[in-house]
This record gives sequence, C-alpha cells and structure tokens, in this order.
Amino acid sequence: MTRYTPIMIMGCTSDAGKSFICTALCRHFANRGVRVAPFKAQNMSNNAAVTPDGLEIGRAQYVQAMAARVRPEARMQPVLLKPQGDTQSQVIVLGRYDPAISATPWLARKPLLWQTVRESLHSLLRDFELVVIEGAGSPAEVNLRASDIVNMRVALEARANVYLVADIDRGGAFAHLLGTWLCLEPEERARIKGFILNKFRGDPGLLDEGIAWLRARTGIPTLAVIPMTPHLLPEEDNIAAITPSQDPAAQVRIALITYPYASNFDDLDPLRHEAGVALVPVQRRTALAEYDAIILPGSKNTVASLRYLLGSGLAAEIVRAAQQGVMIYGICGGMQMLGNAIRDPHGLEDGDIAGLGLLDVTTEHKPHKITRQRRVRWLEGGEVSGYEIHHGATSAGPRAQPHLDEGLGWQQGNVIGVYLHGIFANTAYRQWWLSSLGWRGHTQDWPARVEAELDRVARLVAGWADGLLVHRCDAQAVHEKC
Repeated sequence: MTRYTPIMIMGCTSDAGKSFICTALCRHFANRGVRVAPFKAQNMSNNAAVTPDGLEIGRAQYVQAMAARVRPEARMQPVLLKPQGDTQSQVIVLGRYDPAISATPWLARKPLLWQTVRESLHSLLRDFELVVIEGAGSPAEVNLRASDIVNMRVALEARANVYLVADIDRGGAFAHLLGTWLCLEPEERARIKGFILNKFRGDPGLLDEGIAWLRARTGIPTLAVIPMTPHLLPEEDNIAAITPSQDPAAQVRIALITYPYASNFDDLDPLRHEAGVALVPVQRRTALAEYDAIILPGSKNTVASLRYLLGSGLAAEIVRAAQQGVMIYGICGGMQMLGNAIRDPHGLEDGDIAGLGLLDVTTEHKPHKITRQRRVRWLEGGEVSGYEIHHGATSAGPRAQPHLDEGLGWQQGNVIGVYLHGIFANTAYRQWWLSSLGWRGHTQDWPARVEAELDRVARLVAGWADGLLVHRCDAQAVHEKC
C-alpha cells in the first residue's frame, strides 16, 4: 500500500474554513483512488453525528468520512467537547460520554486524553494511505500551548505537512498568516509548507503583492486562493450560516428558535436549501403567529434552553402561536420542551422544570446516553431513517398520538415532537411536512444532493491538491527520518 505524509490543515482563526478544505481534500483524493481518512484530535461542537456502530463524533468529521468514501469511526475524532454551560462541557471520548473526564479541570485533561489521541492517530496512519488532519482554532493561541492535544502537538506526532489557512473575507489575512507563523516554535515552523487564502471575492491578481510580501518574510509559498463558495455541506457549528431569507416569493416561512445550547442545526439543512422555503432564526421575543411553522431544535442543555425561552418571553409566543394553529415541531430536546415536564433526578442538567404543555409527554433524564442510528415506521407513510442522541426517556399520555414507531415521535393536533435527528433528510417525509404547510414544490433526494456537492467542492482544490502528496518512506516508523 502506498503511504503518504499526513496533510494537516490549520487555521489562523476559528471559522477560517479548515473543515471545508479538509472535506474537499478528502473527496479529491478519494476520487483519485487514494485510501484517505480524516482526523481531528479534539473538537468543540454541539453539532454531532452518530456512527454506524452507535458512537458519537462531530458532524464535520462524519461528513469528511463521507467525502473520503469510508465508514465514519470514533477514532477519526477521539475527543468531542459538547458545551452545556459557560464553563462546562460534556466530554465524549472515543464516541462515549466520559463523566470522570467531564468533571476533570481543563488543564488536567491533557495527560488523560493524549494517549487516546495518539493511539487513534497512529491506528489511522497504519490503516490508510493518507490521513487528512484538521486543527482547531489557531496554533497561535500560546496560552493554550501547554494543554495542546489538537494542533502542533498532533502535527509533530504525525510528522505532518501543515498548511495554514486564513479567511481573507474578514480582512487582515496577511497579518494573520505572518503573526501565526511568528508565534510558532522553530520545529513547528518547519512543518508549515504552505499558506491558503480562503473565502476570496474578486480578482486574485490583486493579491500578488501581498503574497510576495508574505513569502519574502517567511519563505513559505501561498499555494491557493479559494473563492467564496456558498455550499450545502453542514458546518461544524452552522447557526451562523442560517441567515434570514430575503425571498419575497417564499411560499413557506419557518421560525427556527435559536436558544442557548441549541444543537444539531444540520437537521434543518434539507429545509433551508429547498426553493420557496424561508427558514428564519429567532432568538428574541417576537410575534410568531405570522409564521407557517415553528421549529424547536435539539439542545445540549434542554433545561437551560427552556429557562431561556421562559425568561425571554419566547415561550409565551410559541404557546400563543400554537393556540392559533401554527405548526409546532420539536426535535429531541425541542420535543422534550414541548411536553408537560422534564425531570432531572441525577443532576445531568439544571434540575426539574415544567414544559410548555403543548404535547402530552413527560421526560426523565437518565445517566445512560442513547446514541444509535435508527430506521422506523412513520405512521403517515413509510419508513424514515435518522439517529438518536439523548439522555431523556420520554413517556406519552393519552392525548399524544404516535407519529413515529418505537416511542420516537408523537403528534397532538398541530404539535409534533420526535427524537429522530436527520428526519428531514428523508425525501417523502420532507415533502409531506412542507406540503402540509402549503408548499407547492417537489423535494429532491438530499443524500444525492450532498454527494454532488462533495464532488463540486473537490473541484475547488483539484488544481493544487495533488502537489500536497508526498510519499512517506517508512509506513511503520512515522518518527524515523527517511
């Protein structure tokens, strides 16, 4: 098996485009016949996915595995941090919630997690021809150097060639690149092989002077200028990508309630990319009766999110809209909020709380976390597929009628609640639900659209990506010199 030096994409800032570029590279190399795998040592995101074997990883690495045409695995992201408070995160280690490490102070976690990261990385290096590694945040965060298990510590461990990306749309990209390079130690700078300017609008020729200036000071070439590229792919934390639709011809307007700790916004991607559908984020109190539907997404801290709704006045507006016949739809934590009560006897979140009372269900949080892919019967049609991620066990009263089989969804008049993440990716289900709101379009196969999008974004890197492939002389001894 041919072996290549690992490729690592780091950013000057968060949201520089690391995940997007890694995804494009994974699909490009897969299209070239290279057996490639993604890797990110640690991620912080509430946008998660469930692997076929029931383990939890970040959505970005799940999509990168899809791009690479390989089975998503927990070792591709051995550590996932899911924020559930200003100073508190649930720590997922190799796909499972680890309560002991979750309770460990931040700086004390490194020795507990590094061995898992290292073993996961080397197992991928053994099993694949190429590993495309994503960094987190910026390697220039010198205050975090001592606790680093995701940026330069990984690059040095893997002996990866590192490519540093800057978001030029923000401004100051050349300063970001130079400043980041200057913040690195000499052995770390030696791993930087190229710069990438991402999200550029305009004539690339305007950058020539800046690119020459940067190379004169660092000796590092700028390998690529990637244009600003709207796309359908899920983001690592994609609430920022959901902007209010300005389409005056939208047939259906849906309010998306964006409370604190909201999660899995990619559940809504199939809706927001349908023509004639306007998905509008709502965070502050506003009249909601003018919308055709209101969606309450998942939440990493359902009780805290519900308290925000009650305190902000949004809860009252949701109840008022429901009473006026607006369709209310809750997913996972959003469904729990619609119920009669949420009980938290084990202190997993923020205690007990009364729900909105729109759906005759009651939820109790349990210590065991359910993470699994599912395929169940939808009572209005055929089967639907998706996945579960929740601590809650929900029981239904007589007024809540089954909507999905196996206790995964209920309906009470114009209120629907489901546990199944990814349900709107099911073509027939999405068609049924949007049509019930008055939409006159025709849904397309969402997985097929995502596949086509992966090939499209891969073409953005096709002109320079092959130059990143460097043969690794000794596949069994990554640290030894060639």
